Amino acid sequence: MKVTGFTFVRNAIKYDYPVVESIRSVLPVCDEFIVAVGNSDDETRNLVMSINDPKIRIIDSTWDDSLREGGKVLAVETNKVMDAISPDSTWAFYIQADEVIHEKFLGEIRAAMEKWAPDPEVEGLVFNYTHFWGSYRCIGDSRRWYRREVRIIRNDKSIRSYLDAQGFRKDGRKLNVAPVNAWVYHYGWVKPPAAQQAKQQTFHRYWHTDRWIDKTVKKTDAYDYSGMDFLAPFEGKHPKVMYDRIARQNWTFTPDLAKSKHSIKSVILHFIEKQTGWRIGEYRNYKIVTKK
Repeated sequence: MKVTGFTFVRNAIKYDYPVVESIRSVLPVCDEFIVAVGNSDDETRNLVMSINDPKIRIIDSTWDDSLREGGKVLAVETNKVMDAISPDSTWAFYIQADEVIHEKFLGEIRAAMEKWAPDPEVEGLVFNYTHFWGSYRCIGDSRRWYRREVRIIRNDKSIRSYLDAQGFRKDGRKLNVAPVNAWVYHYGWVKPPAAQQAKQQTFHRYWHTDRWIDKTVKKTDAYDYSGMDFLAPFEGKHPKVMYDRIARQNWTFTPDLAKSKHSIKSVILHFIEKQTGWRIGEYRNYKIVTKK
């Protein structure tokens, strides 16, 4: 069984992506790792090279900035890397530049890949998610956060990145996947407020028009993290690859949960989910294969 990790990144320094930590977190279970480095305004390529691991292969890419609908350019960049994966790889491990895998899950992930490798009906593995918000001590706990997503897929060139690269499909249909008892730690909403605001002003271009951005995105130098609804304290431990980054945090975010405002509907749905584990109306871009 051969495993290829893959990701894409652009302007990692400018927008403070933990791409180095992201890649390092999955290298132990990968035989090779491919990074598509987009045309950047900073030293992103040198940053990736600084990992200095022989498993890593960089391909250079130029983003099509004219693609401004539905985040399509992100799927295009994902597909570029997928097409570069060696034909002899069994699995492709996708990790976005703001996602990190805790080392405690690597054994479980490796075992799941080995278990399902002989079964072609299983086209991918779906992971659980923890979404951090504002600081490394706080997590998003509302329905707006997706709870699971596919991050390992079979090395099948008919599988393509879907919509804005959050998931995958095969010939237009949802993948048949098996769950893996592991979590992806998503740090995309934890960065200095200035970097977060700059990212918002740039990345909205891949979904919206300039007019929409001018009307909707606040003209400010620092992102306001106080607008999230349900939040909860993070009581676990972060991946070791994140320790240095966390120690460098130079801003504070201390939410007053008592002042959070919620609609009656959101409170009821949140209560039901917490009591039963059932998220009413949850969207899933995959189909769970029920097997032992």
